[in-house]
Amino acid sequence: MIMQYKMLQHVKVVSTHDLGETLKEILQTESYKRPLVVTDHFVSTMPLVVKALDLLRSSGIAVSVFNSVGPDPAAGIVNDAFLAFKQHNADSLIAIGGGSSMDVARGVNIVRTNGGDILDYTDPSKSISPCRGQISVPTTAGTGSEMSNALVVTDESSKTKMTVLADPAVSEYAVLNPELTETLPPAMTIACGLDAFGHAAEGYLSRLSSPMTDAICEKVMYLLYQYLPRAVHDGNDIEARGRVMVAANLAGWMLNNTGTIVGHSIAHVLGSRYHIVHGEAVAYALPSVLEFVGPVRPKKVREIGQILGAVYPESAPQEQTTVLAVRAFKDFRDNILGMHPFDTYQIDHSELLGNASAVSNERFADNTPRTVDEAAARNLLEGFGAR
Repeated sequence: MIMQYKMLQHVKVVSTHDLGETLKEILQTESYKRPLVVTDHFVSTMPLVVKALDLLRSSGIAVSVFNSVGPDPAAGIVNDAFLAFKQHNADSLIAIGGGSSMDVARGVNIVRTNGGDILDYTDPSKSISPCRGQISVPTTAGTGSEMSNALVVTDESSKTKMTVLADPAVSEYAVLNPELTETLPPAMTIACGLDAFGHAAEGYLSRLSSPMTDAICEKVMYLLYQYLPRAVHDGNDIEARGRVMVAANLAGWMLNNTGTIVGHSIAHVLGSRYHIVHGEAVAYALPSVLEFVGPVRPKKVREIGQILGAVYPESAPQEQTTVLAVRAFKDFRDNILGMHPFDTYQIDHSELLGNASAVSNERFADNTPRTVDEAAARNLLEGFGAR
């Protein structure tokens, strides 16, 4: 029998208020002299980022910047970034931004270490050797990609999001600098925070959960319930920004141990086809997921509701506690945070039901503690975005 460990953490996490000095210390510690920065155009112009990269250059570190990453990055962007890596003769990667930048950098790290094309590694049987040299700096607090073993790229030919799961390709370092999130607009703060909440809630309900991961997922949900509203309503609340960033980081760690379930399957399928913001898609899906899982995980669904402030009548049956937990999450999402309703996307709701087969076959659906066949996926899509 092969022992399976459920609490692995290979990423060195650094919390800092001085990005430049921290990056310099990491690079010098690891003897990296030629990093490629992988980011998007906006992040590359942020004053804190410009200042940090100027400090590295003045310290004799040869920095090159690839700033062409966009949302839902295609496999071709990974190829472009890999070409930039080779042209710079780089020895390391600094991913600065949201999940897309970190996914692209992770893809480059896999290809430069293992060869081939990044889409080759969407095949779970394809082996991946250890990939050193990625330093990840989140500028949002939601994806947890700085800790994750997963990357998502879009296959241009099929217009589908493809997932690569690679324990050997986690970041070598994660640098948490909450000041980078101070200018994140409220809508994006909400979407990112609810993505992290979805990671924790779905990980808590996953077939792969354990008592150790449960404790961390509970803490993540608690931190987000307490501090995300503060970060939304006052972006300069650095304490709230920092606590939300820690929650997102821990939730990203849990992704490696528990995975997500059908809520993320829905978000991946609908996000790639209709360009719904990922964190919003996760949050639109979660109420139906709680209802679906309630009969087989009643205690956990009840506890999610308690974290969100639900109060249950004594001896309330499972059906009632699940309803109250769903109501508490919708109140958090729609009223306390103020996420915009799904109908603002102006997508015909009946059209969503045609994605049931794709949802049932998406790889994370198998982590759900109930079978997600096409009929179940259709019922889940019926409730997508309901208020």
